[in-house]
Amino acid sequence: MTASEILIIGLAAAMAGAMNSVAGGGTFFSFPALLAVGVPPVVANASNAVALWPASLSSAWAYRKELARFRKGLAALSLVALVGGIGGGLLLLSTKDDTFSMLIPWLLLVATVMFAGSGRISALLARLRQRADEGPSHGTAGGLLFQLGVSVYGGFFGAGMGIVMIAALAIQGHRDIHDINALKNWLSAIIYSVAVVTFVVAGAVSWPHTLVMIVTAAIGGYWGAVGARKVPAVWLRRFIIGVGSVLTIYYFYKTYLI
Repeated sequence: MTASEILIIGLAAAMAGAMNSVAGGGTFFSFPALLAVGVPPVVANASNAVALWPASLSSAWAYRKELARFRKGLAALSLVALVGGIGGGLLLLSTKDDTFSMLIPWLLLVATVMFAGSGRISALLARLRQRADEGPSHGTAGGLLFQLGVSVYGGFFGAGMGIVMIAALAIQGHRDIHDINALKNWLSAIIYSVAVVTFVVAGAVSWPHTLVMIVTAAIGGYWGAVGARKVPAVWLRRFIIGVGSVLTIYYFYKTYLI
């Protein structure tokens, strides 16, 4: 790698780590950076997942106080994330580079639309519940099945996983963005962990690029998680939707119009 390539992927990984801990979608900084320096799409996605793994752990640790409130039902969610992460990782390894490139804008579009509409969907689900005081539905069979789908998505497509995870948790009845971030960071850490094992064993990682990104992503991830508490929830939500919209347009343009 040249010095400029190291600078590009290092800065991109730091931004990705910070964004993933705050809003999700940060891997769209690091993933395109890997593509820009010549790493093939599937290897770039696998390397990106490995690089952001320590950042996901540091982000989860920063939210440990908020996470302590969700001990009930957390074990089931964690198991679902584990199984889904393995399945998604294996699915990625069986996908060709050209096919994966064509899927990128569509996957991001789904993530953005899900989050933008999560408030209305949550309100609809609330009206359908038998008890008005019923809490989040992630402990139900439907909630766990939904989370399984999200986990498979995360293991397959690391970029945008945070946005999809936030949307899924919001749809399941969680209202506070900081509580959602705590759960999202923990479950993302599990998915990244099993994905790392899958990709490393399969030899799908470009280690020179990955090692540079590991360090800067971890720093960015912890900084972002600590700073997120100082940002009003409404602005975080607007920021998430804005990031998802811009990236969706960009990748559709890059994939189908250039």
